[in-house]
Amino acid sequence: MNEFELNLRRRVGVVYRELAAARADGEDYAGELHAARLEELYDLARRHGIDVAAPVDVDAAIPRQDRS
Repeated sequence: MNEFELNLRRRVGVVYRELAAARADGEDYAGELHAARLEELYDLARRHGIDVAAPVDVDAAIPRQDRS
């Protein structure tokens, strides 16, 4: 795994946790911002051929990476 992929995976994890925390705290606007950022990261990963599966250990529903 190269440095770009490692950093991308780390960033996905951070943003995912921020999204889950915002949703758990009822912060709808912050949740939407984090969800949008997560989608941007998924798109970046797709463009570079990197499969970043979202963590599944949080109860919040999250946008999933499109496998197309």
